[in-house]
Amino acid sequence: MKENISTIPLMDAFHADDECPFCYLEREAEQHAVSFILGSAYMEDDIRAKTDATGFCRHHYKMMYDYGNRLGSAWILSTHLKKINEELHKEISNFTPGKSSFANRFKKTDSSAKANTSLGAWLEKRESSCYVCDHFRSIYDRYLDTFFDLYKKNDEFRELFRKSKGFCLPHFRDLIEAAEIRLGDEQKKDFYPVVFSMMEENMKRLQEEVTWFVDKNDYRNKDKDWGNSQDSIQRCMQKCAGGYPADPVFKMKP
Repeated sequence: MKENISTIPLMDAFHADDECPFCYLEREAEQHAVSFILGSAYMEDDIRAKTDATGFCRHHYKMMYDYGNRLGSAWILSTHLKKINEELHKEISNFTPGKSSFANRFKKTDSSAKANTSLGAWLEKRESSCYVCDHFRSIYDRYLDTFFDLYKKNDEFRELFRKSKGFCLPHFRDLIEAAEIRLGDEQKKDFYPVVFSMMEENMKRLQEEVTWFVDKNDYRNKDKDWGNSQDSIQRCMQKCAGGYPADPVFKMKP
């Protein structure tokens, strides 16, 4: 299989020798989306219509703020808040309190429960809506499909995969769920032992590296080599939850 526009990003991600190739792809996608929206795209009516409707999550608002284009962010927020305020007025106007009961007054508050009011449901939807997240979600499934296409047809990619450091736990979950759909029974017999061994081996490697970071801070080990442990904290965090906690702030180029 020759490399093409759909396979090159995935091949590049595996060549990067990262703790998780899908984290690598996610970072590329979100930085591209932030650069795009705060470049000149925020002046385009069709793009602004999308950002007005979806808004951004907390993480990507922070990325936008750090990026540095204050005027661009203000333009986006100006019309987005106009749309939110219109919707908020409608939701508040239509809000009807539920009937209280004596038993309900003794129930403990559970903020993790699903909303049981129309206003709460609207707010939940607003909180989970994000233009940048949607951008990655729109291509993520395609990356998973491309992964399995390459795995089944490309010897170079299979070798890259076998020599990789595995995946963060959230992306590992997605990979396993996709494998159940994309692989046949015989292919699963080959794939699962490899990826399971890879994950256990690399999770153990990280545990040993971060444990040595702790032990190295003991005065008795002060003259011993750090090995690969000095950046083990951020790599362990990535493996457990995804992302790059030690990344520098992503900023607009001067």
